Amino acid sequence: MMMTYPENIAVIGGGSWATALVKILSEHKVLENNHIKSLKWWVRSEEKAEFIRKNKHNPDYLSSVEIHPDVVEVSHDLEKIVNSCELLVIAVPAAFLEASLQDLPADVFKNKIIVSAIKGLVPSTKQIVGDYFIEHKGVDEKKVLVISGPCHAEEVSAEKLSYLTIAGTGKELARHFATLLSCRFIRTVVSSDVRGTEYGAVLKNIYAVTAGICHGLGYGDNFQAVLISNSIREMKRFLRNITDADRKINHSAYLGDLLVTGYSVHSRNRTFGNMIGKGYTVQSAQLEMKMIAEGYYAIKNMYELNKKTQVKMPILDCVYSIIYEGKSAKKQIEKLTEKLV
Repeated sequence: MMMTYPENIAVIGGGSWATALVKILSEHKVLENNHIKSLKWWVRSEEKAEFIRKNKHNPDYLSSVEIHPDVVEVSHDLEKIVNSCELLVIAVPAAFLEASLQDLPADVFKNKIIVSAIKGLVPSTKQIVGDYFIEHKGVDEKKVLVISGPCHAEEVSAEKLSYLTIAGTGKELARHFATLLSCRFIRTVVSSDVRGTEYGAVLKNIYAVTAGICHGLGYGDNFQAVLISNSIREMKRFLRNITDADRKINHSAYLGDLLVTGYSVHSRNRTFGNMIGKGYTVQSAQLEMKMIAEGYYAIKNMYELNKKTQVKMPILDCVYSIIYEGKSAKKQIEKLTEKLV
C-alpha cells in the first residue's frame, strides 16, 4: 500500500530555530511546491504575527531571514493551525511546551505526525518530547520524528552548509521528511535511533554549559578537548542504558552536535555557562542573555531522571551542583578534573 505523505505542514514556535526551520521549508515549498501544499507558522501573539506578515521578518530572532506571506501563513491561532495540518514541527522550548498546548483539546494530536525539534525534556514528566506525545497525546510511535545534528540557526540563516539527521521508526516517513529539509544549504541523513538522538540532543546542551563554565574559569583548549571526549563517553553510557539501538556515537547526530554546541560562538548554552564561570549568578546570566538556554532546564531534569537510571555521570553531577546547588564553580570543576581521563 502506497503511503500518503503530508502536504500541509506547520512549524510551532517563534524562536531562532523555528525561524530557521521555516526558512528551510520555505525553500523547498518554493522549488518543490508539489510536495508542500501549505506551510504555516505559529507564533505566540497576534501582534508578532502581524509584524511578520507586514515586515517579512521575525522581529526578535534571525531578522535577516525573509518571510514571504505568499509562501508562509503566519498565525497566533494554534488550534486552527493544528487542525489544518497533518505534520507539526514542534520548536518551542521544552520548559514551555505544556503551557503552549494547554488550551488545545486532548485528542487534537492523535492522528498527527509530530516532528520534535526540541532539545530538552518536558519538566513535569522528565520525558523526551517524542515519548511525551506518544504517552500523553495519543500519537502513533511511527508518526514521531526527531530533528537532530550540528545545525545552528544562525548559520542556517546565512545559508552555510549544514547537516541534519532525521530519526524515525517509520522509515518511509523519515525519508520523505528528510527530502523536505534538503536544499541548497542543508544535507540530510536518516536514522532509526529516535530516542537516542533525542536524548543525545538534550545531553549535549548540558555538556556545552559545562564547557562554557570551564572557559569562563580560564581553562584552555587542552582541557576542553578532554572534557568533550569524556562528555561523549558519558553520553554513550547513558544512551546505552536508556535505549538499546545500533548507534555509532561518533556520528554527527551525537558527537557532531556535541562539538558544535560545546565550541561554537553561536551556542547559547556555552555562552550561559561562560557567564557562570566568569562569576555571574544564574539569574543574572539568564537576564543578560535574553534567550533560552535549554541546557539550564535540561541539567535539572536529567539529574532527577538519572536518580532512577543510576548511570555514572560525573559531568552532569558537577554542573548540577554549580547551577542548582549554588556551589563554587571553581571548586566543583577542580574536583571534576580528578575524575576525567
